[in-house]
Parts: sequence; C-alpha cells; structure tokens
Amino acid sequence: MMSSKEFEVSTDNRLAIHKRSQTSISRFLNMSQADKLKQGQFTNPETPGYVGFANLPNQVHRKSVKKGFEFTLMVVGESGLGKSTLINSLFLTDLYPERVIPGAAEKIERTVQIEASTVEIEERGVKLRLTVVDTPGYGDAINSQDCFSTIIAYIDDQFERYLHDESGLNRRHIVDNRVHCCFYFISPLGHGLKPLDVQFMKAIHNKVNVVPVIAKADTLTLRERERLKRRILDEIDEHGIKIYHLPDAESDEDEDFKEQTRILKTSIPFAVVGSNQQIEAKGKKVRGRLYPWGVVEVENPEHNDFLKLRTMLITHMQDLQEVTQDLHYENFRSERLKRGGRKGPEPEEMDKDMILQEKEAELRRMQEMIAKMQAQMQKQGDGEGDSQQM
Repeated sequence: MMSSKEFEVSTDNRLAIHKRSQTSISRFLNMSQADKLKQGQFTNPETPGYVGFANLPNQVHRKSVKKGFEFTLMVVGESGLGKSTLINSLFLTDLYPERVIPGAAEKIERTVQIEASTVEIEERGVKLRLTVVDTPGYGDAINSQDCFSTIIAYIDDQFERYLHDESGLNRRHIVDNRVHCCFYFISPLGHGLKPLDVQFMKAIHNKVNVVPVIAKADTLTLRERERLKRRILDEIDEHGIKIYHLPDAESDEDEDFKEQTRILKTSIPFAVVGSNQQIEAKGKKVRGRLYPWGVVEVENPEHNDFLKLRTMLITHMQDLQEVTQDLHYENFRSERLKRGGRKGPEPEEMDKDMILQEKEAELRRMQEMIAKMQAQMQKQGDGEGDSQQM
C-alpha cells in the first residue's frame, strides 16, 4: 500500500502537471496567428461564419506589386514647346541626358522620328516601367502634310505586336508597349488650334487617349489662359475630336475625391509650366522659373495646371490602360479579324496605282495563256494537214 507521504508527493506532482498544462493552454490561446503557424498549428483566424474571400483584394494587391506596372506615354507637339522638360518634371528623372537639338537648316528636310525611352521607377516598393515615346521633327518641316503618318504607323505597330504575342504559344510574359496616353502640346501663341493640330488629333483619336496640353502657360495672363481654353474646347467639339474624358466618380467615393474629379474635368485642356531648376522662394526650395518680376512655381496650382495634370495621370492611369485595352485595342483587333488576319488596308482602300498594276499583270498572264493555246492549235492543224497529204 502507498504511504501517506508518498501519496502527498504524488498529489503534488499531479497538481504541478495540471498547473503547467493550464499555463500552456492559456499561453497558446493568447498566441498570435503567426506564432501558431510557426509551431505548426493551424487554426481559424477569424470569428465563426467568416469564410475569408474578403481578403482577395489583398492577394491581387500583393501580386500586382510584385509584378509591377507598365505604362506608355506619347508626347507630340512642335519643337520648343517644352515637352522634354515637362516629362522630366512629371517623373523627377532625366530621360534625355544626351539629346542634341538640331539647327534650323537641319529641320528643313527633317522627317518625324520615333524615340522611345524606358525607365524603371520605384516608389515605396511599387515598380513602374515607364516608356515615353517622343516624336522629334513633328511640325518642323516646311511641308507638314504627312508628318503624322509615322506616328500612326508606330501606334498600329504596337497593336500588331501585342496581337501577335497574345496569339502566340507563350502568353505569360507579354510586354505591353501599346500607347496608353498621348499628351498633345498646343502652342500658347496662337488663337486656338492650328489646322495641323486638328488633322492630327482627328487621325489618332480612335487609336489612343488624347489629352490636350497648353504648353508654356507662363506666357499667358489668367484671362488669356481661360479664353484660350474655351476656344480650344469649342474647336474640339466643332471638329468632332474625341479627347480623353475622365470617368465620373462613383457614388460611394468620398467627397474629396468627387471634388478632385470635378476640378480636373474643368481644367481640361491643362495649361502647364515645366522646369527642373530648384529656386528659393519664400524661404523654401521649389521647382520653378525665375523672372525679373517674380517666380513661377511649377507645383503651385494657382500658377499653372502642372499638379492637376500629374494627378490626373497618376490617379487615372489604370483607367487609361483599361480604355486602351477595351476600346482602342479591341477596335484594332476586330478590324484585323474582319480582314481575315491580313495586315494592311482593305482592297477598296488600296492605292489605285497598285490595283492597276495588278490588273495589268493579270491581263498579261491571260494574253500569254491565249498565245500558248493558239500556238498549240496551230501545231495540231499543221500536223493534220501533213497526214492528209500523205
């Protein structure tokens, strides 16, 4: 039999074991989900009745951040309007470190060129592959009648390349070089749009999102700026030009975002000023332009629309890509499918000289065939005459 002393020791041991187990259970219950997973325990992280698909946006966010984003921006306008300076100001980078500006004699016979510069930008862990397509030589020649044909061909080529990659076997790593947005720079010195401006925007408005931009807005007074904006919008409506319209804010958006969208819509076309110089104004360093009468601050919304243009581009970058995919690319794709996959215009849209050449070549082939048939018939007739004489 067990003595009383042995029983007391055994009871004390059981009590100690019970106390340790209770401590372990309470420690486990107070552990975080991460600590439990480290120890190989898998438990329900939420309250009963919670499935977990509310975390799907977080999964999309993590995957998008890991993959990164791609965006292609085209800038078109006459030389000297500050296109390169504005782009460098928008993204705080130098995309054209070795650019050489041609002289007036070189511009006389200069054709439009396409220069695509790609830079990887990272901000707070989010990577953006930005491609800026510049068009030097646009509008510089004496005869600028066909100066935008090169630009249109480039836009179509990017659609064609994407369609080819999308139809291929390996579709996992398709590089999207389609032009998602086009900043068209308008001179502030005129009284509205020039004929070249109208013809170009009408030629590309069904292929790319067009955003009109009034360059060098510091050459205009506030009254002149507003008058020029109204004149440009009236001419755009008059000629039936389709520019990019910002989508309306959803009803569940906050009031600040709705007000921001309203202000951005009323600011089109954006009158901007670009500068990469740091100037001291009111005791702080700002990017701007120094004049004898004062300083024009680039990022001051009271001085110009630079901040509004950048806000529009960043906050609606996804919408610009979706419009490119769902509208412009689908229109191009449907036209290609109508032609049965043939690249190029329809037969009725081909050049008349090409059609005449094809008809003449077909006529020559038929004449040659008739001549051969006549020669064969002549030989057969001669052979039959010889046999009768014999």
